[in-house]
Amino acid sequence: MPDEAFVERAGEALGNTGALRRAARYLSRGEVGLAAWFRRWARLEREAAALSTYECRLVPGLLQSEAYARAVFDNSIPLLDDEQTRNQLVARMERQQMVRERPTVPFSFIVEEHVFRRRLGGAEVHASMLGHVLELTAPRNVTLQVVPMDLEFHGCLDGPVRILETKEGRRIGYSEGQQNGRLISDAKEVSLLCRRYETLRSQALNPKESRYLLERLRGEL
Repeated sequence: MPDEAFVERAGEALGNTGALRRAARYLSRGEVGLAAWFRRWARLEREAAALSTYECRLVPGLLQSEAYARAVFDNSIPLLDDEQTRNQLVARMERQQMVRERPTVPFSFIVEEHVFRRRLGGAEVHASMLGHVLELTAPRNVTLQVVPMDLEFHGCLDGPVRILETKEGRRIGYSEGQQNGRLISDAKEVSLLCRRYETLRSQALNPKESRYLLERLRGEL
């Protein structure tokens, strides 16, 4: 985030309209540390009326603990330098604040069980991650469902899915792969993603069962 004293001085020079401070706050939630292909989606997320996420690789960024996120960045290839790691960590933690700050927005997460079993970063990081996820998914507007490892049917075998609903009721999808990501606005394609997501939601453990599973995994550490 820009230095507050600098923002104050610059604001005074510009007539104290408040515009610079508002812009500075936006920059603090801005795009430094976010991948170029992810930035448009991040901007849409901030204004979404509802957000749904299916993940099969990692704990979703909106639910990652700081230690877990650092472990993710430490595994980057090529390796990140200290400044890059710091920028990405700050961006991820600031982006996550919208889950806490928007209590009337529905957040839905579906995550594969094996993601929560992988001890990325070691046992201590793993334990803190589980606790962090349980905390963030406790509010009534946030739901987490775990896809059990013994599931015989699966609606999202083509990979991770993100879907948001705008304030105008429009749905937009997002797909991410190796070093790339794309927004999906075509109505038919988004409709298909929604069908897949809803199918998987019906197949996954319900929120209460999912919470019990995470608590059990944490208790086993």
